[in-house]
Amino acid sequence: MKLVRFGPPGREKPGMIDAEGQLRDLSRKVKDIDAVSLAPTELARLRKVDPRRLPAVKGRPRLGPCVATPSKFVAIGLNYIDHAKETGSPIPDNPIVFYKAETCIVGANDNIMLPPDSTHTDWEVELGVVIGRTARRVAVKDAMRYVAGYCVINDVSEREYQMKRNGSQWSKGKGCDTFGPIGPYLVTADEIKDPQNLDMWLDVNGERKQTGNTRTMIFGVDALVADVSSYMTLLPGDVITTGTPPGVGMGMKPTPQFLKPGDVVTLGIQGLGEQKQRVVPFRKLR
Repeated sequence: MKLVRFGPPGREKPGMIDAEGQLRDLSRKVKDIDAVSLAPTELARLRKVDPRRLPAVKGRPRLGPCVATPSKFVAIGLNYIDHAKETGSPIPDNPIVFYKAETCIVGANDNIMLPPDSTHTDWEVELGVVIGRTARRVAVKDAMRYVAGYCVINDVSEREYQMKRNGSQWSKGKGCDTFGPIGPYLVTADEIKDPQNLDMWLDVNGERKQTGNTRTMIFGVDALVADVSSYMTLLPGDVITTGTPPGVGMGMKPTPQFLKPGDVVTLGIQGLGEQKQRVVPFRKLR
């Protein structure tokens, strides 16, 4: 299944994409795409729903984040060998774990807003993993049972905030408002035969920057779920973003490249859809 949330920010409704690509209103079946609806029993119930019997949604409404209010937005750093090398970082022996703020989450095609005084805002296409059941110290061999589905994530990062402001504070540079586009939809795990063999790409202004495949992850999805759950309890609806392949702006040679107002970022992962964001200058939120 492809599950979505559509409508204005803060007022999204649950939806489903049918086999023909038509958006269907799912609000008569579930209240939202959240911890409740992502439980295994609820997903099993939704799989029995005939999308043709759901109301078709007219037009092209905004697609919000495909998961509502995750309790945690966990991120993994330097999880592709070539990306670690391009940043001049050592290959990690264990997963590097940090947090993105839940307040950075936006829809797949919402704007990226540069934070104040930003000079080094960068892009990162990543595979997102959505948890479907409570995971606490799970074994690697059992870890995939706890995955509800997958999505595309742009792990937007302000490198000067991340690397230079009071030391290596990754969450400072990765939790800014709008720095977590998620979606366009959540594809349930049964639809993805092998999450470790998905092509991924990212363009800036139509120019290819990143090309990769999840098979080159240092730590696969099962290893990450097991590792993270050994330090914290993962709850249904939690999101893990799993690292990026090479081609980020800070790694460009001979001169690093970063985002500026007016730039357009497009990115996608095989079977999980595409995102498109316009970069806009900072504005104070009311």
